[in-house]
Amino acid sequence: MDAEILNLLRDPAGVPFYPVVFQGLYILTWALHALFVFLSLGTMGLSLYGGLRQKNDNNWKILTAHLLQTGKISVSLLIVLGVAPLLFTQVIYDPNWYTINTLSGLWVVIFIYCLLVGYSMYYWYYYANKKQSSTSSFIGLISFLLLVFCGLIMHVFSVQVIQPDKWMQWYAPNGVVDTSGTNFHIENIRYIFFIFLSIPVVGLFLQNYSDFLQSNKNFDEKFITYTRNLGTKIAIFGLILSLVLFVLWTFSIDKLTDILSIVIYISFIALILLAKNLKNSYIITLIFLVLLLLISGFREYIRYNIMNNIGYDIYSYPLNIEWASITMFVLTFVSLGGVGVTFIASMAWKVGKNNGYFDASKDKAVTTMANMLLWILSIWCIVYFAWGFYTLFKNSL
Repeated sequence: MDAEILNLLRDPAGVPFYPVVFQGLYILTWALHALFVFLSLGTMGLSLYGGLRQKNDNNWKILTAHLLQTGKISVSLLIVLGVAPLLFTQVIYDPNWYTINTLSGLWVVIFIYCLLVGYSMYYWYYYANKKQSSTSSFIGLISFLLLVFCGLIMHVFSVQVIQPDKWMQWYAPNGVVDTSGTNFHIENIRYIFFIFLSIPVVGLFLQNYSDFLQSNKNFDEKFITYTRNLGTKIAIFGLILSLVLFVLWTFSIDKLTDILSIVIYISFIALILLAKNLKNSYIITLIFLVLLLLISGFREYIRYNIMNNIGYDIYSYPLNIEWASITMFVLTFVSLGGVGVTFIASMAWKVGKNNGYFDASKDKAVTTMANMLLWILSIWCIVYFAWGFYTLFKNSL
């Protein structure tokens, strides 16, 4: 498919703000989404192993329950955060996204049901493990495989999006139109690389977990040391494996010596050394987040170059700035999002650090944030609906 057709498929209303901003937001939100994808798969995969060990090892009995709880919450977050990159990519790459949703329409529907069943079974797995059910591992394995398959489907969409030269071949193979929506094309090394990033993520999580419990007297020092050592081993192994897979991926797409590839190689090597020697795991995790942003940027770098080389330039997308919607987005992100996330994170931190019962009503900082969040949410709802009805009646009367 040539650029002329792609440009005709663009939204005639244009984009509401500068394309580079949406590109940056896509890179940021995809990295955050991916972080919780890796954390959920990593913690769930390790919990399946822990389920086999917990009957004879008290360390794994404690750890498995916490891994399941973390994974369960992570799936919720990955779903919520997964909406944002889809929205941002369809703003500037709308011909690509909607074309793939047509070519692989059946898989879009399958993805939704697989995610629904896999997530529901995760809760089933969580409660079955809590009751020490003999079927918990089997339930967990099915849930894990469904979620991994969901990742495969999204991987397929991402790969097909950057192959516009093959769209007509897929749509009408040998001149015969195929409307089944069953196109499914995998790039094996790329997919394996991203799935295996779950290993270093769960390793870093265990390091964070052990550091977090240092001041909590409810946990034995031996347990904390055990999880720290386990996390370090898993993190180092996972980072080395991920580095090897990334090199193979860059080699397969002729980006082995690209400057961004080299920066990512160096970042992996630095993380391997830090994971082994640095005692403060929170710093290591922050550096890993930077690495994840680089990987997210690398994905966008590949897509932009492919599309730009065939004549589709996102920076030439017609611009129609809508200050009203942009203002609403920024205020929502900063006020509701900022205060809301800070409140939830503060609550989780203080509950975990408390050796006994934590009474949030007696904590001044938490109480202040809770009241602020309540007022912000109330004001936001009023402004949202007032603004919406004003726009509706202004345009229809």
